[in-house]
Amino acid sequence: MVSTFVHVWLKPLAINIAGWLLLVIGVLALVLPGPGLLCIVAGLAVLSTRYRWAENLMHPVKARAYRLAAEGVKTRARIVMSSIGAALLFTCGLVWGLRPPVPGWWRWPEDWWLLGGWGTAISIMGSAGFAIGLIIYSHRRFGLPMKARRTAELRIRHKRAGLRKTEREDR
Repeated sequence: MVSTFVHVWLKPLAINIAGWLLLVIGVLALVLPGPGLLCIVAGLAVLSTRYRWAENLMHPVKARAYRLAAEGVKTRARIVMSSIGAALLFTCGLVWGLRPPVPGWWRWPEDWWLLGGWGTAISIMGSAGFAIGLIIYSHRRFGLPMKARRTAELRIRHKRAGLRKTEREDR
């Protein structure tokens, strides 16, 4: 009886709350510091387990995300620049949290200098952490150097053809 209650009432309720909460946080994080698009995609992924419309939205978003991830690690320069950007974002978050004194060029009230304190700083540093994680994931999944990619493709072809290692070396 308890198992039925959990399955019928609580599980769908938890999925709805988690999915919509992630969507709202994602939309807010689009204008505030934070990983907005990532939260929106996560919210759609959670809601797609219950709703067809969310699943239909997920397919093009997922395909576009994979395409962009593959493009982002196509060259070493892109990987280096993305990593430098993530490091700068982390540094900005750290500076935000340490709250340096108000500079002379600041025209607004001093209370408005770096609003949010450590809460905002942790959000910015979390975004940098997500960025580094996505760079690593994309590089491992899509970013093989050309020689390694060709070698892997040859191994797959030979494996499909049923060739042994000694027969491969002869070719």
